[in-house]
Amino acid sequence: MELTVYTAAWCRDCRVAKRFLATHNIPYNEIDIETTPGAADLVLANVGKRAIPQFVIDGKWVQPYRPGEGFLHDEMAELFGVVNS
Repeated sequence: MELTVYTAAWCRDCRVAKRFLATHNIPYNEIDIETTPGAADLVLANVGKRAIPQFVIDGKWVQPYRPGEGFLHDEMAELFGVVNS
């Protein structure tokens, strides 16, 4: 599985998402939308808004959080086949 995570240093939900991935030893490539030219525009083009974090799993865009609710621990654990702790 190839996983890319679109993030920004100021994003609390991004830190939660990366902590989830680290806890479950899920490797990923990180793209900071603030420092990578064109990254924010790519997020906008694929999801219709500048919302991060975004996961791109084998080319499929997945929003791992829900606004107002935060990171979707149970849904992401199921998606990655890991036990949510």
